[in-house]
This record gives sequence, C-alpha cells and structure tokens, in this order.
Amino acid sequence: MRPSSFTIEKAAGCGAYANDVDLADLNDAEARALKASLFEHGVLFFRGQALTRDAHVRLAEQLGSIDVNRYFPADADFPMIAKVEKSAEQKSNIGGGWHTDHSYDAAPALGSILVARDLPPAGGDTLFADLYAAFETLDDATKDEIARLKAVHGTAHVFGEGGAYAKSDQSALTRPEAEMPETTHPVVIRHPGSGKPVLYVNPAFTLRFEGMTREESMPLLMRLFAHAIDASRVHRFAWTPGSVAIWDNRATWHFALNDYQGHYRLMHRITLSGDALEAA
Repeated sequence: MRPSSFTIEKAAGCGAYANDVDLADLNDAEARALKASLFEHGVLFFRGQALTRDAHVRLAEQLGSIDVNRYFPADADFPMIAKVEKSAEQKSNIGGGWHTDHSYDAAPALGSILVARDLPPAGGDTLFADLYAAFETLDDATKDEIARLKAVHGTAHVFGEGGAYAKSDQSALTRPEAEMPETTHPVVIRHPGSGKPVLYVNPAFTLRFEGMTREESMPLLMRLFAHAIDASRVHRFAWTPGSVAIWDNRATWHFALNDYQGHYRLMHRITLSGDALEAA
C-alpha cells in the first residue's frame, strides 16, 4: 500500500488546493488524509482529474455514505449522481445564491463532490465562504448574543410549489410531493469532524431564530450574513476541464455565478451523508 503523498496549498479566503493526487485512484491513507484536510479547510479544490461516473461514485464511497438528493434530477444511469444543469436557453441557474446544502435536514449533509462535465467557454465560477473564519472574526458581543440561539431551517420556499425554482425556468427542481421539513439547529455548532466552532446559518434556508418571528430575526441574520461574505473570507474557484471541488457543508457556503447566458453547463454532484449537529 503506497503512503499518502498529496500536498495542500491554502487558497486565498477559503479552502485549499490539493495537488499530486489522483481522485480516481485513492488508497485508504489518502482517503483518510483528504477527509481530514476537508474538515480542516472546509473545501478542497482539484485540477487535472479524470473522474468517470463510476470513479465519482467510488470516491464518494471512500469518503462516506451517499445521500441521494430528493430534489435534483438524477443521472439516468447513476441515480446517486445529481445533475446540476443549465441549458443554453435557460436564464436561471441552480445554486445562484449563498447557501449550504441540506441545512434543512435533521442530519445535514457532510459535504458534496462536484465534478465539471460540460463547461461554458467562460464564466460559471463558484464562490466559497469560510464559516469557521466567519465565527472566529465575530466581535465578542455578537458571539455572546448568538451563543445560545437556535435557528429554524426550511426548504419549501425554494423547492416547493410556488417556491423560487417553481417561479423560474429551473422548474424541474420543484418537488411539491417531496418532504419539505423545517429543522432547528444551533446557530453556533461544534463541527463533527474538526471540533471547531462554526457559524451555522445561511441566506437560502435559514428562516428565523427559534422563538422569534422572521421579522424579529432578520436584523441579526442580515448582520451575520453580511459578515460571513466579507471578501477576506471568500474564494472564487474557476472551473476548467478536469476540475473537482469537495466541500464540507457544515463549514462553508457556496454561490454558483450565473454569468454565461446562452451557453450549456453540466456538473455532476454527489452528496455525502452527515450527522446531527450539536452546539459548540
């Protein structure tokens, strides 16, 4: 068995680039080291990969259990692979706002593995924000203010009938028959993998603080949201053929830019199952 030999180069703002690794041929030591690096940095970026759909599934299984997303259209031959797709004719994209995946679930997803399949000639970058750093850099008064708060997360306003996707030309993501849970999580969680405190709210799925109305919650939520996306804590990842990103949904947000109108784009995503979250 060969030892783990890849190198990690910290990215500006959020995450890290993993070099000298073939994701289609990981040994056990490399898989463990990659997962530890993911928990440390929040998101890992890879270049020059050649992941078939089979290899994509094998990689996911090396890192955890697969969580099949109940809203996204799936690849016809690999139902565990979700298609993140935009046609040349569509105006709306998928994920075009700050969010973290599955925060509406009782056990939010560990992370996601996104593979570039068909890219526009330019555009379609993804922004990532570091929620470890977002918590660390809050002033002490705000840390005290949110220390014991819980927040309610939901999804009907996004994927439900009459939700955001239903009102767009990405209506294939509307799933009125699917479960639309509302779930409560601590606002400051202890990351299950690293043990570090994380600010765990997000603009897409966090509805309000427990025991408060949305109107009462919004001033503080908006302050936290604005703090989290300070440029010093954001990295812009430019996709190229062979690019892969693996992110931790408990430690980051992401935002898919929609700046390639008139061009087709297809990404394949596998989501990894996570754990129930505890307060820091």
